[in-house]
Amino acid sequence: MVDVPERALVVMAHPDDADFACAGTVASWTAAGTEVVYLMVTDGEAGGDELTLDSAEIGAMRRGEQRRAAAEVGVKDVRFLGHPDGRVVPSLELRRDIARVIRQVRPQRVIIPSPERDWDNIHAAHPDHMATGEAAINAVFPDARNPHAHRELLAEEGLVPWIVPQVWVAGGPRPHHHSDITGVFERKLAALAAHESQIRDIDELEPMLRAWMGDNAVKGGLPEGSLAEVFRIVHTT
Repeated sequence: MVDVPERALVVMAHPDDADFACAGTVASWTAAGTEVVYLMVTDGEAGGDELTLDSAEIGAMRRGEQRRAAAEVGVKDVRFLGHPDGRVVPSLELRRDIARVIRQVRPQRVIIPSPERDWDNIHAAHPDHMATGEAAINAVFPDARNPHAHRELLAEEGLVPWIVPQVWVAGGPRPHHHSDITGVFERKLAALAAHESQIRDIDELEPMLRAWMGDNAVKGGLPEGSLAEVFRIVHTT
């Protein structure tokens, strides 16, 4: 059994990334009293195949979808950094932006996408995901805890350093923690259904999700019929 943090931060590249990767786990945490904040690096304005809307309209639509999805799993605070979708790089600017939110939220646990490419799961290895993961882990260690990193955060914004003890990495190779989401799977499904611009038919997606989560559970040795999300847990202290 993994303890439940008082505060957690989920850093992802696009709207809907959190809902595929960890919404079930988030739902179980919020049900236990965890205050969870979502931080999206982009607005997802390059998502989807339709070209009938301009980027600003798509971004606004996807921000709304993400807020509705977050509400389905008990997340009330959803933030967007506005970096360009499809062009995310692990820059010092992005590291600073994520470190700022870490210092604001002061989480005990942060969920991030993997900065590593998983050749067995190429769909998780979107370049924006990997760049976000690289920037986020660097924001956790060393930036958010280092008073000399991004000095304006302390000198101009009064944000004191914060140490995140634990990072949960999603979508990467060699996961070793299997989070049982059997009892909250329907909430994960509802969160995904909120992304109407990206998921046209949630009923069509559901069997694939059940098979995916079920395979995760089997690999984790969970009871028959269980569903699980998987992570690699990194201790930073």
